[in-house]
Amino acid sequence: MKAVTWQGKRDVRVEEVPDPRIQEPTDAVIRVTSTGLCGSDLHLYEVLTPFMTPGDILGHEPMGIVEEVGAEVTGLKPGDRVVVPFQIACGHCYMCGTGLPTQCETTQVTGEGMGAQLFGYTRLYGAVPGGQAEYLRVPQAQFGPIKVPEGPADDRFVYLSDVLPTAWQAVEYAGVPQGGSVAVLGLGPIGDMACRVARAKGAERVFGVDLVPERLRRARERGVETFDLRSFDSEKELVAAIRDETGGRGPDAVIDAVGTEAHGGAAAKLVQQAAAVMPRAVGGKLAERFSVDRLAALYTAIDLVRRGGTISLSGVYGGMADPMPMLTLFDKQIQMRMGQANVRRWSDEIIPYLTDEDPLGVDDFATHRVPLTDAPHAYEMFQKKQDGAVKVLMKP
Repeated sequence: MKAVTWQGKRDVRVEEVPDPRIQEPTDAVIRVTSTGLCGSDLHLYEVLTPFMTPGDILGHEPMGIVEEVGAEVTGLKPGDRVVVPFQIACGHCYMCGTGLPTQCETTQVTGEGMGAQLFGYTRLYGAVPGGQAEYLRVPQAQFGPIKVPEGPADDRFVYLSDVLPTAWQAVEYAGVPQGGSVAVLGLGPIGDMACRVARAKGAERVFGVDLVPERLRRARERGVETFDLRSFDSEKELVAAIRDETGGRGPDAVIDAVGTEAHGGAAAKLVQQAAAVMPRAVGGKLAERFSVDRLAALYTAIDLVRRGGTISLSGVYGGMADPMPMLTLFDKQIQMRMGQANVRRWSDEIIPYLTDEDPLGVDDFATHRVPLTDAPHAYEMFQKKQDGAVKVLMKP
């Protein structure tokens, strides 16, 4: 089969690889019909290269048709249409039972000290072959796949794999009060969808911050009050402008949908770049021991949120050495929540929004739809924010 493979920093290729097969009685194999290109994939493309191995199959946002199931998978049958969550979880351990499948005790990557396995996402999360491929082996298929109805195009449901639950959890963790306010830093796919979810769930004012014109325009069209970073000489000016809109306090909550590759932080960027070009054995240790984060977005969130407010982190962070303004966090009495999205925890709440009325705008959320063979160009375009690329779907 054809699959998108990682070969090095900014080097992905579509190659012929062996077809997946049933290996465990809890496995399924699906034929992928749509698969997304995620902002998290760009971390592998650019920053987290020390944790990658040439030939790794990328991707964690697939949906498709069940081709085969293992003997212990009773809830699926060949021909079912399913969305596959990006994490791999059993559904019956203590952590899954508490609504935290990202911490599944059956699939935790204990050798790396990490949580549940993820599709297509570095050795830290199990180096499980990903979904940017023609076919996908799905472990723990007795729990993970979400059955969806026939009829609507894939665009209606594919975002259940990651974008929708990640944005939904970001808003839930933000704890925006009814009629309250929230600022979303970064209007890529997750930030854009988080704005839509926040409005749908009752936030009165939603502020969106970015510097890419296409992203700002999309958000404005959905009723978001946008702030263009390029219009401000400093972070302090941006914070002051949003505070002016909230009685001088700042918003009730801030969602950081940017993460480790925020603009700013020259020293941290230098460490990221150094780790990415070193041999994996050396670069991985550097990235684990020292910072791989640029915290400009998080620092802005801490400054911006009102006293007693909440910061919700959905952007991926991976560093350890950056200084945190603990005095400010303590003095402002800021609450902070974060983590990978627990897809199956939220999927049943989200599905009622995926109707023909399309209140979240999923049907036209993708800006680009390309064949899988165009993946190298899609990665480059998305990473460089070219051609108005916000969300890319690939068709095997």
